[in-house]
Parts: sequence; C-alpha cells; structure tokens
Amino acid sequence: MRKQIPNLLTLLNLLSGCVAITLAFQGRFTGVAIAVLIAALFDFLDGMAARLLNAYSLLGKELDSLADVVSFGVAPASALFVFLRDGLLRPGGALSTDGTLLPGDSLLPGNPQLLESTLLPAPLLTIIPYLAFLIPLFSAYRLAKFNIDERQSRSFLGLPTPANGLFWVGYCQGIHTLLPIAGQALLYITLGFLILLTPLMVTELPMFSLKMDRFAVKGYERQLLLAVLVIAFVALWGFVGIAMGVLAYILLSLIPHPNAKY
Repeated sequence: MRKQIPNLLTLLNLLSGCVAITLAFQGRFTGVAIAVLIAALFDFLDGMAARLLNAYSLLGKELDSLADVVSFGVAPASALFVFLRDGLLRPGGALSTDGTLLPGDSLLPGNPQLLESTLLPAPLLTIIPYLAFLIPLFSAYRLAKFNIDERQSRSFLGLPTPANGLFWVGYCQGIHTLLPIAGQALLYITLGFLILLTPLMVTELPMFSLKMDRFAVKGYERQLLLAVLVIAFVALWGFVGIAMGVLAYILLSLIPHPNAKY
C-alpha cells in the first residue's frame, strides 16, 4: 500500500491542475496561480516520496507525465487563452484587485482604437488567443522526450515543463496592472514570451537541476542564488515574481560554472 503513496500524490497534482483549468475559464487568475503552485508542491512531494519509500515504478513515471501535461500544460494555457481573449483582446478588459477577470463587451475586432494602432490584421487577432495552446503541445512532446532520455536523470535539457507552467500562471495573474496602459505593447510582449519559452522546452539547452544532495554552498551556488532571487521577487512583486524567477532560472542556466552540480 505504501508504494501507492507517490501515485496518490501525483493524482493530487492532477486534481489541482483540473481545478486550475476550471478557475481559468472563470477568469480567476489568483486561484489558478494558487492551484498550479499546489500542483507543483505535489509534483515535488511525489518524487520525494518515491525516493524515501523506494517506490519507483514505470506506472508512476508515466502517471507523473500525464499529470504534468494537465497541471503545467493545459492549465497555464487555459489561463493565457482567457487572458489574451478577455483581458487584452476585448475593450475594457481588466483584472480586479483580487485577480478576477473583468472582460470587456466585445472581441478585439470591435475595438476600433486597437484595430487602428495594431499592425496585425483583424482576422488574425481573433486567432491569437488560441496560440496559448502551443503550451500543452510542447509540454506533451517534452515530457515524452524526457521519459526516454537517460541524459536528464540529474539535470535538464530544455526548460522543464513545471517551470514553464509556473511562469505563465504568475505572468497572467501578476501583469494585470499593466492592462489599462499597455494593451498593444503587452500583447506583443506576451506573444514574444510565448514564442521564446514554448520551443525552449524541447531544445538541448542544459538547465541545472534544483535538487541538492546535501546542504552546501560549493557547487550549488546557482541553486542558492535562485532561491534568494525568487524569495525576493515574490516578496516585492507577488505572483509576477514567480515569472521573474523562471526568467532568472533560464539566465543562470546560461552561465557556465565549472563546479556546478547539475
């Protein structure tokens, strides 16, 4: 029975992702961010439980990937879809102070100010929100690749799926203060991040692991620095600090370190 504990934690990860999806389509981005963070906690705990209980199994490995596709692929994509459709691409779209979406009255083609200023044709603008679903497509491909790639047992090649998912839920919730003043610019920034981060999941870029075999500074400088940065970012900027932490993780991974523990 105890060998099923990691699988139970994985299913709780999946459940949290399902809750996040329902909250996303209600425009409750704070709830989405919390649900995905809870999913990330269960994703961490199932691996820890498997190690402590010596309960590794092929079933658990596949179940973990399926849960991650939902929690860190479909859930963030749902949040981004609603953010683009109802937050950026509708006149008057905004988030309340509690992170709930307050959509405008019509789709972007009915927004004459943005139509006049944007460089994109009106028909294309209605398609833009659906680009959010590139996230689960690349996430599924990455997770399938990860399962058969023995090189990634102690480190990662490409941006991990949970990191990408956490970026988007933090971004969608935290960036709402810019909606009233940066509609067009924010649209291009959002699409830029989407074009950059989703393919990054399936690249061969070495990314350091956040796991530490022991508490030590030597060899784990980047992990410790990232932890400090994430705490500082979240303390200063709330949920958007999570997204900034993911960007810091990418940048720190680009820095070569001869003594690094991957």
